[in-house]
Amino acid sequence: MTPRTALGALHIGALMFGLTGVFGKLAAASPAVIVFGRAVFAVLALAVFARFASPTRWQKLRATDGRRLLLGGLLLTGHWVSFFIAVKVAGVAIATLGFASFPAFTVLLEGLIFRERIRANEILLVVLVSIGLVLVTPDFDLASGATTGLLWAVASGLLFSLLSLTNRAGSAHVPPVQAALCQNVVVGLCLLPMAAPQLADVRPLDWLWIALLGVFCTGLAHSLFVASLAVIKARTAAVVFAMEPVYGITIAWLLFDENPTLRMLIGGAVIIVAIVVSSQVAGSKKPSVGTEAASH
Repeated sequence: MTPRTALGALHIGALMFGLTGVFGKLAAASPAVIVFGRAVFAVLALAVFARFASPTRWQKLRATDGRRLLLGGLLLTGHWVSFFIAVKVAGVAIATLGFASFPAFTVLLEGLIFRERIRANEILLVVLVSIGLVLVTPDFDLASGATTGLLWAVASGLLFSLLSLTNRAGSAHVPPVQAALCQNVVVGLCLLPMAAPQLADVRPLDWLWIALLGVFCTGLAHSLFVASLAVIKARTAAVVFAMEPVYGITIAWLLFDENPTLRMLIGGAVIIVAIVVSSQVAGSKKPSVGTEAASH
């Protein structure tokens, strides 16, 4: 893969991740069913990639790896379920922008967990993301669907940042595709008891949206992301994936007539610019902000 094709693969991956909320809204199923189905189809897609396209050999899992992957799967379950609740409650735009707060959580938690010094550009990132979220919130009435949805989306970002730090701790031994597949197995097993009674009522068209979520927005997007990182720097990947909210909001605007307000657009711009600038300054030292985006 050349740098040019790798960059193209990254943009395709970012577009697919941006479609996550769109497919979630199109599927008239509960968040538990959507996430369960997404995990099942993702496992199939990742297994095919690992078998035929991945050059990395799988590693024998140690007990510590198993515990870390189990924890990662539980965090991924919470992250996806809370994100799709946000989509159902507040729409794709607010859900996507709320989730985009995860780099700020990652900076704070990384400093606490790994005892790393928080630098000035990272403090600026946290401040700008916080300002952006305030601007994105239409009002602060908890009875409002938009506010409730944003809180679910921010919770999704928090869980994703915890997931990224969990994956960072185990990345030295377990290849990314193997870790993603194992974590998706955990997601499916966690949600099977809740999803099973509802599966018979899922419409065929909804299964199509869920399959697209699992195969394209998870399996294929993750595979493209991992493959491109062999040639593209992590900070370049972070900049490209900062485009994810732009893709998601644009498509939601075209499909669902979700017209973002000027205030929301300004808030979203502040969040995206903060992520881009921070990743450029930080370089590739902190891959958890950018390189873990593939799990979304």
